Amino acid sequence: MKRVFLRIAYDGTNYCGWQIQDNGITIEEVINEKLSELLHEDIAVIGASRTDSGVHALGNVAVFDTETRIPAEKISFALNQRLPEDIRIQESKEVAPDFHPRYCDTRKTYEYRILNRTFDDPTTRLYTHFCYFKLDVEKMKQAASYLVGEHDFKSFSSARGQAKTTVRTIYYLNIEKENDIIRVQINGNGFLYNMVRIIVGTLLKVGMGIYPPEHVKEILEARDRSMSGPKAPAKGLTLVEIEYL
Repeated sequence: MKRVFLRIAYDGTNYCGWQIQDNGITIEEVINEKLSELLHEDIAVIGASRTDSGVHALGNVAVFDTETRIPAEKISFALNQRLPEDIRIQESKEVAPDFHPRYCDTRKTYEYRILNRTFDDPTTRLYTHFCYFKLDVEKMKQAASYLVGEHDFKSFSSARGQAKTTVRTIYYLNIEKENDIIRVQINGNGFLYNMVRIIVGTLLKVGMGIYPPEHVKEILEARDRSMSGPKAPAKGLTLVEIEYL
């Protein structure tokens, strides 16, 4: 028996998120099915990040146990031949039998893309959130600075979250605009349920002039979800990387 590590990229448009559920097809379900066919075993992967419906990934992580004699590094090549074109394994390798993708020290990086112009662009509609209000990026950056560091992010978590603690550390929160695309990149030691999308929704309110930048500090200190902005749409969000420390 060996444990195999997978680094996975996917377009989340046509899936009901990562985790297996009753209301539609998921990334986890497809990978389990194709791995089981390939290895002739009943495979159930353990994922690192349970991305929501419509969220994309460049570097999600999963592991599974197998009796196969296929070298771990070759599994990615064989599996990619069976997977649909919107899911691709980027790396496969053997890891220690006790390695668990959710119970290790990590740093996760997410990126949220906003198309900020008068009219939408149909070629980017699946991967960006369109906002026709002119956004003040400098004010968004100022607001974002209040969120960097270790804080209680209860105000930025949906009620369905089941985390034991709402304290998290954000190492950086960068906002850059190139032409009509605003990229919000956030790196931290973990994220609460919907935390990144609520942060972006709040920063959008700042960019529109509805909240002053310093109001984000008040929202953070309130530890009250009703104080923060709306949850930004899933399609603009991509899990870029999970770094194991």
